[in-house]
Amino acid sequence: MNIRKSIALIVFALIAVACGAMMAYAGQGAPAKNGAQTKPGVATTPPAVKTRSLKVAPAAVEAPPPIQIIPQPVSVTPVKGVYVFTERTQIVAAASGQALAEQLRDYLRPAMGFPLPIVRATQASAVTISVERSLKPLGPEGYRLQITRAGIRIRAYAPAGIFYGMQSLRQLLPPEIMRRSKVEGARWVVPAVVVEDTPLFSWRGAHMDVARHFMPKEFVLKFIDLLALHKLNVFHWHLVDDQGWRIEIKKYPRLALVGGKTDYTTFNPVQPMQAVDLPQGGYYTQDDIREVVRYAADRFITVLPEIEMPGHSAAAISAYPELGNKQEIEQGGGDTSFMSFSGGGRAGWDSNFNVDDSTIHVLQDVLTEVMALFPSKFIHIGGDEVDKRPWHYNPKAQARMQALGLKDENELQSWFVRQMDQFLAAHGRRLMGWDEILEGGLAPGATVMSWRGIAGGVAAAKAGHDVVMAPEDTTYLDHYQWIAPSMEPLGIGGFLPVEQIYKFDPVPPELNPTEALHVLGGQAQLWSEFIPQVKQMEYMAYPRLCALSEAVWSPRGKRDFGDFSARLKPDIERLKVLDVHYRPLTPLPAAAAHWVAGDAVATFTEREWDVTSGITSPGEYDVAFLMLGGHGRMEIEWIELRENGAVVQRIVRPGDTELRDRANDYLFGLPSYHAGSHYTIHAIVRGVGGVDTFGDIYVLGQ
Repeated sequence: MNIRKSIALIVFALIAVACGAMMAYAGQGAPAKNGAQTKPGVATTPPAVKTRSLKVAPAAVEAPPPIQIIPQPVSVTPVKGVYVFTERTQIVAAASGQALAEQLRDYLRPAMGFPLPIVRATQASAVTISVERSLKPLGPEGYRLQITRAGIRIRAYAPAGIFYGMQSLRQLLPPEIMRRSKVEGARWVVPAVVVEDTPLFSWRGAHMDVARHFMPKEFVLKFIDLLALHKLNVFHWHLVDDQGWRIEIKKYPRLALVGGKTDYTTFNPVQPMQAVDLPQGGYYTQDDIREVVRYAADRFITVLPEIEMPGHSAAAISAYPELGNKQEIEQGGGDTSFMSFSGGGRAGWDSNFNVDDSTIHVLQDVLTEVMALFPSKFIHIGGDEVDKRPWHYNPKAQARMQALGLKDENELQSWFVRQMDQFLAAHGRRLMGWDEILEGGLAPGATVMSWRGIAGGVAAAKAGHDVVMAPEDTTYLDHYQWIAPSMEPLGIGGFLPVEQIYKFDPVPPELNPTEALHVLGGQAQLWSEFIPQVKQMEYMAYPRLCALSEAVWSPRGKRDFGDFSARLKPDIERLKVLDVHYRPLTPLPAAAAHWVAGDAVATFTEREWDVTSGITSPGEYDVAFLMLGGHGRMEIEWIELRENGAVVQRIVRPGDTELRDRANDYLFGLPSYHAGSHYTIHAIVRGVGGVDTFGDIYVLGQ
């Protein structure tokens, strides 16, 4: 009986299961009684039975990474979604775009570890690059970058635009994309976006002085890569100066072999940089030059060579003394003692080329070899800071002036520059020089690089000449980056924070729209008198070159320093990956006090400034004086920190507001702080070279 009951129960259970399955089938799509078919996936429920709906959480939507590109593009339109690179991602390019496609693959493949094959067409997920003549309004360097969930398209009117679109794509990826080996566990995601972009100026440059201190070729190539990443397109290579000749010239080998042995440190042994354990001197062979030029061209960067003349030429004259003035002055019975370099250096510092026909021919031979190495439209011949005294005391130079009917040495320099201008023009090139080439009259085809402020550039543009703006106060990266230079590596002086270079506009308001068309753009300068090695060069360059790139690329109405600072954070992470010794961005604090014209009179006088706003707790405070204008400087004999009139600490040490002297700040200790107390700086000061200086006083907590 028990067995029979068990069998019956099993059969009953099987029947129940079968009935349940049939009911479920009917609910999922069995024909309804009226013959209508229910919608797939929608269950029918008997009216008498109430059901409880099951809530299913929607699939998580991946948040897109932020859109942070430097320089800021003209137009950025975010779109929903992201694009994810995978093993299946391909690169699509026409045969004419093969080189760019390979460059893009070389940028992405090392860190991603994906094959990224290059194909002519595909239905798969891909990055497509294409040059399209319909995009002519974007200009030769503009681009359109479109990212969707399905793929990426980089389109441009010309190859340079494709390249710059690639740089924007790199910046949208995680900073680890800059690594040269596979990054394990990384997810390569970019936000969906449409970017349309074109530069404000066609000349977006960075200058590097390798004459004062030689920089190895490998670093030059690295520097070019950094310029390309930030869409800068001119590398101004300062190859020649008094302290060193850095380019091999086959016809005159002693220029490099003798003139290239020295550097700035050689002639300034009192400087602390003398202790740097680095070999002095060096030069680039012509094969080195070709390599750099080709490397830059592949990144759409023009290399502008600078061969200094007629001044700043002591290195060349040391190799071939007959090119200078000293021998000719002494042969004429003249005194050359005035030619000694006050900073210590070569005996009888002979730094100007003479104006003999033979010397002109030698320099034109040099330019012939330079033109063979550099395909750039412009050749820079310097022309700055020419001491006219050697020509004044050289009887041959005076005879040439008389024969040419020139009234002074300024006109003689103008004649010299015209010889080079005509020679370069005959070879299809254009002469460029610093704004001193305006003195005595500007050569007809010359282009001016304005460094002594903007006045030279304004004068040249108004006269119908092309101009590149490079004013010292807003583009010289050898200037200090912080209020207190004593906390920074030794520098040449001046003060140029990131905030100031970000405000740089190459077009002065003095120019009308027609004249403004002569402003090709702007560039930053890295003079290396006080930069003896590559890590210090990087420290002085970045992140200030990031700010410069935005100043010469982005529309004026798009620039905002706060927004730039936010976008700079991932850029700093990229610089870290690339092993760039950048300076951390330190926002300028508000000044605690100000001194005004008349505070520093001709004799030492007591002055007091309220700095209560800068003191908020006990500790150490660095009090720094930053001169903003006026003539001369303010000297400090001694200085005190006072609380409610009582002296907290006195420091007796001479100081002044000339940053070159690194003596504009004083470190105080405040043992205890009392809320509501009145804190002042009391000092004995005077004006030297003028009584109208004015500036800010900063109180920096340590």
